[in-house]
Amino acid sequence: MPGAIYAEGLVKTFGTVRALDGVDLDVPEGTVLGLLGPNGAGKTTAVRVLTTLLQPDSGSAVVAGIDVLRHPNEVRRSIGLSGQFAAVDEYLTGRENLQMVGQLYQLSARDAKARARTLLDRFHLSDAGDRTARTYSGGMRRRLDLAAALVVSPPVMFMDEPTTGLDPRNRQELWGVIEDLVSGGTTLLLTTQYLEEADRLAHDIAVVDHGTVIARGTSDQLKAQTGGERVEVVLHDREQISTARELLRQFGRGEAQVEQHTRKITIPVTGGAKLLAEIIRELDSRGLEIDDIGLRRPTLDDVFLSLTGHAAEGADGDRPAGASATSTGEGDEGAEGDDEKEPVK
Repeated sequence: MPGAIYAEGLVKTFGTVRALDGVDLDVPEGTVLGLLGPNGAGKTTAVRVLTTLLQPDSGSAVVAGIDVLRHPNEVRRSIGLSGQFAAVDEYLTGRENLQMVGQLYQLSARDAKARARTLLDRFHLSDAGDRTARTYSGGMRRRLDLAAALVVSPPVMFMDEPTTGLDPRNRQELWGVIEDLVSGGTTLLLTTQYLEEADRLAHDIAVVDHGTVIARGTSDQLKAQTGGERVEVVLHDREQISTARELLRQFGRGEAQVEQHTRKITIPVTGGAKLLAEIIRELDSRGLEIDDIGLRRPTLDDVFLSLTGHAAEGADGDRPAGASATSTGEGDEGAEGDDEKEPVK
């Protein structure tokens, strides 16, 4: 039986650009799917299709047991959406913003006020509730935006890069809120470029590139595909980079990456701390002076380099690299990063 979020063969094109190219997704009830991908991979386009803001050219989707194409209004009543950027009315107070959303959902004025009060407490905004949103910090706006998405306690939530641009403290606070939601039974589709975020929140991860799901699994499973571990060496002398790279190739399980400006060499390995100690001894025996060395798990860039041949950073906008803003109708439909809040919360 399909999960709380289910999609099969979603295709969406903008002119000659194929933003979605047969996307399949299945998110069991009460779990989190992390949708990872570089800018332009199709993440936001997928979210907009699943939340009824875009119609696919082909394919099907069911959210909360409701057909997205046949019954879009019913889907909207069953979901919450928090886009990439906090979209709040700067001239209203935090309390007024939440009350407005409640009344748009046809709550009574009394119920909307009560719900706003509850959410302000939950998101630690009570002290700022009667200040205009324009005086809020970025983290406070983000929390207010997420609170607005929860006014009607939806069973299914979509969050499109909810922590992008937040400082570590605000990011941690939002992660805690998201974990509370999921522990209460909410199903969540979360798009992100942060592997750490997916590590913390997602039960399962789907990697998207050029509008296609290219890999799926747990965070550990995806990391294992990239070699499992990385040795990073920072040399003292830039002139020794070539020699050190050749040495590290003897221990590695793939090609070494070199950052000339930082004098850093990174290579995938297996063998853990024992291998690291062996590498240190060999570097020392060759007279190669190092400023730093360490063993770490793969990053998102490592995963993408392994899976796609390029790093996680991409062109602005939810479109494949090389597509122009005009070809995708930027400012209208497929532009990731131009995420003005739609009338779905």
